[in-house]
Amino acid sequence: MTSEQGASASAEDLVKTYGSGDTEVHALRGVTLSFRSGEFTAIMGPSGSGKSTLMHCLAGLDVATSGRVHIGDTDLTGLSDKKMTILRRDRIGFVFQSFNLVPTLTAAENITLPSDIAGRKVDQDWYDTVISRLGIGDRLDHLPSELSGGQQQRVACARALVGRPAIIFGDEPTGNLDSRSSGEVLSILRAATDEFGQTVVIVTHDPRAASYADRVVFLADGKIVRELPRPSADDVFEMMKNLDDLPADDSGSDAGVTADTTAGAELGKHESGSVAPESGSVAPESGSVAPESGSVAPKSGVGRHAADAGSGADSTQAG
Repeated sequence: MTSEQGASASAEDLVKTYGSGDTEVHALRGVTLSFRSGEFTAIMGPSGSGKSTLMHCLAGLDVATSGRVHIGDTDLTGLSDKKMTILRRDRIGFVFQSFNLVPTLTAAENITLPSDIAGRKVDQDWYDTVISRLGIGDRLDHLPSELSGGQQQRVACARALVGRPAIIFGDEPTGNLDSRSSGEVLSILRAATDEFGQTVVIVTHDPRAASYADRVVFLADGKIVRELPRPSADDVFEMMKNLDDLPADDSGSDAGVTADTTAGAELGKHESGSVAPESGSVAPESGSVAPESGSVAPKSGVGRHAADAGSGADSTQAG
């Protein structure tokens, strides 16, 4: 079976369980979802809904109990560890809350690390374009410890973009940043879609972060209960308040995730020197996000679609 045409990634009837018998936990229950090329998607839901488990399965960092995952036309089912590592390195970009930069390497060395490991020459013109767009040309010789949190996450974004992956996954990519830096990073991810045609998927608790996306997928009580196109922070905030009252959305994907992820404990052993989230990294809720004046600006308001930045959404902690 092939993936949905035009999809950078897709999941079909994805099931993930942990334990057995009385201790069995259903983390994913029949998730079917696709991500179109050149689209920015935010995944939201209460804490413990399994959002990160879903992302880890999509990114090949965890293996589903049943169902299928495609990255482009490649079915991840049954791939050997070696082939999975190569696929993650060559076709998937990661931007995680903890930055995951190698502390002994400069920013430039961190950015080219996946290509260096693969023995692949970096496209210098594309590299220069990415570095210029992210505004880190004067920080390339610095170690991570010499960079601010926002600068470190810019380096992580550059690392994800330079390899031209099929898709970029962000697991709470602004969770460790202040509002100003969060706005910068989200604007960069938005620009990656608008200017570079990149497919971006993030997990977030923050309505303002979600408002940068083209659509938001909401998870609650083991089901995808709604998809919201062209979200504003206000709309996302209202939807999150009422998730428990919404029936499962039968008009589109039928999917579910119910348990907090425990997949992170296995993540660190997948890679040797390549880009992977830290062991056990399940992102806590991020704070509010406000774009920086003069940075890579979203099209209007807060995020891409918000017309009004001033609502209760800025202090929301969803779950």
